[in-house]
Amino acid sequence: MAWLHVHYNSETLRMPVPMEVLLPQHVSGGSRQMLDPGPYKTLYLLHGMSEDHTAWMRRTSVERYVEGLPLAVVMPAGHLGGYTDMVYGRNYFKFITEELPMLCERMFPLSNVREDRFIAGASMGGYGAMKAGLAAAHIFGAAASFSGEMDVTNAFNRLDLKLATDIFGNKDALEGSVNDLFAAAQALSQSDQQQPELYMQCGTEDSLYEANARFKEYARQLGLTLTYEEGPGDHQWKYWDMALERMLQWLPLRKSIKG
Repeated sequence: MAWLHVHYNSETLRMPVPMEVLLPQHVSGGSRQMLDPGPYKTLYLLHGMSEDHTAWMRRTSVERYVEGLPLAVVMPAGHLGGYTDMVYGRNYFKFITEELPMLCERMFPLSNVREDRFIAGASMGGYGAMKAGLAAAHIFGAAASFSGEMDVTNAFNRLDLKLATDIFGNKDALEGSVNDLFAAAQALSQSDQQQPELYMQCGTEDSLYEANARFKEYARQLGLTLTYEEGPGDHQWKYWDMALERMLQWLPLRKSIKG
């Protein structure tokens, strides 16, 4: 497994942006095991508002969990953009759903097939991942949220007022907007788009538990394909590390090591 530190210029964000990438490392043969040379499926992992693009490598065992899988992991910098096209700021939703997959598929041996693209995140990253799965279902085959900010009004209230306004605009206009996950779920259920597989994890002691449970019930009422798991835990990396491992077991992956 190769661990790459990548710095590139984002045309969408109009600024240099870093990302961490885990890439399966092909071995040519001999007495060692061989890994298929790709193209590989890709998991885009989004960090929360209080973290950066290095958080998944520092705080979880992601490298160990994906060892031997035909899966690349891309961990981009989402800064403080809330994974939205900010009202007063930069277009972070367009960045994660359009530019980032296209750029990574040009740089690395990654599949450009929708069913081979996955996106996941924790806290605000969980919100961004679920929004991408619902509102960009033509891009991602699966989306997962760990303790995600499923209620956008709650997300607004938890942020500094100026930052919340920069990201989302007028609080009174949030319900039913492009940033409302409940509205996005309803729109997807009423469209003829192919629906992604959805996965949610939330600790029963998490302050966001009620909103996660409410979204789960709503998504299932709409007929969306959603796997939901919960257990003892709160809003912390110990729980998200476990959730990541469980989610990787849920993803449609195959072991690709040839002995």
